[in-house]
Amino acid sequence: MTERVALTGAAAALLRRLAREHGPVMFHQSGGCCDGSAPMCYPRDEFRIGATDVHLGDLVVEGIDDVPVWMSGPQFEYWKHTHLTIDVVEGRGSGFSLEAPEGVRFLIRSRLLE
Repeated sequence: MTERVALTGAAAALLRRLAREHGPVMFHQSGGCCDGSAPMCYPRDEFRIGATDVHLGDLVVEGIDDVPVWMSGPQFEYWKHTHLTIDVVEGRGSGFSLEAPEGVRFLIRSRLLE
């Protein structure tokens, strides 16, 4: 199976903090409006996966449960030839994503699959 998703050390550190506060977490990228191109981090049990969503993989982060990463089916059609790396940068993200109050936001960096 092709590895489609990874994360930076900074993103892993933030995920550890968020998981300690909120429990197991997950990512979803919708591709819609309102930060749709940003990966959104949610408590795992509070987000319902849709029938067309694509599971990109699970991020292994030491000290917390694996973090599943999902993308909407239509968005996946645009990104299916890419490897995605989840990073974190300064700046306010979406109000719906768990990192929003932290003054940082998750960001996708992409490259073509090899």
